[in-house]
Amino acid sequence: MVAALVAAAAAGIADVQAQARFPERPVRMIVPAPPGSGPDALGRILAARLGEAWNQSVIVDNVVGAGGILGHDRGAKAPPDGHTMLMGLIGPMAVSVSLGEKMPYDPVKDLAPVTLLVKLANILAVHPSVPANNLRELIAYAKQNPGKLRYGHPGSGTSNHLSAEQFNLMAGLKISGVPYKASSQMTTDLLGGHIEMMFHNAPVVLPHIRSGALRAIAITSAQRDPAAPDIPTLAEAGLPGYEVTPWYAMYVPAGTPPALVARLNADLARTLALPDVKKWIESQAGAAGGGPPEALAAFQAAETVKWRTLVNAAGMKAQ
Repeated sequence: MVAALVAAAAAGIADVQAQARFPERPVRMIVPAPPGSGPDALGRILAARLGEAWNQSVIVDNVVGAGGILGHDRGAKAPPDGHTMLMGLIGPMAVSVSLGEKMPYDPVKDLAPVTLLVKLANILAVHPSVPANNLRELIAYAKQNPGKLRYGHPGSGTSNHLSAEQFNLMAGLKISGVPYKASSQMTTDLLGGHIEMMFHNAPVVLPHIRSGALRAIAITSAQRDPAAPDIPTLAEAGLPGYEVTPWYAMYVPAGTPPALVARLNADLARTLALPDVKKWIESQAGAAGGGPPEALAAFQAAETVKWRTLVNAAGMKAQ
């Protein structure tokens, strides 16, 4: 008994010492999305601010592949010393486990939550050749012309995929999805008229909407967003109850000392509260996150249950 208490005390002291020394070398932030994407943009802003606070480099490592699963696996298998962080995304953290895909990591057992970073929204956009100016017209056209519409998505379980399948389910449609290796390819194909529609992050879509290259139909959030107040929600446009909220959150490998998790949580909270960071997030039709690790764990669990219901109802499978 005494030996156990001594060991626990020693471990606690080592934990506190590790927090005091952190970071001892450059910190790696794995972002499972390509350069220029929404996660990448946020990651680089956070990396710059954390680097200034820590007087240490924070390096964004874009690990792309398998709809984000490759990057999440890399994060789960990193040394649990606080010097590797993972920006977790809704699909690989809360959806992929329900798609029947053999996962190389367990999103609950292999990764420790730090804090929610941001909640976002997707915009349903169509190519100008689609004869629909609003959601009701789009649904009517899809029903009258089965097989004529296709939507793009960058992998099974991504928020783009979820948004479209929730739309299909609630509208009683069977619009086919076209998978892409990267969301940038999907956007290029929509701009070129090779697909007819997509759900994508607001900051990517809005410039093309404002230029007239794409037409906005609706936004997936529960309320209209101040960054695009003229775009109605899907719920108010004709599908009551529709809501899909993509999110990013920070994780570290399981086994990371609790004191380091607490340190990262506190430093990220301060960073997310910086006026310029908050302003940037709001400009992207997003809402800053925050909160303790326990809140993120509970949120992730609720999201997993929510999306399992859609996966089962829509018959979604890994692709």
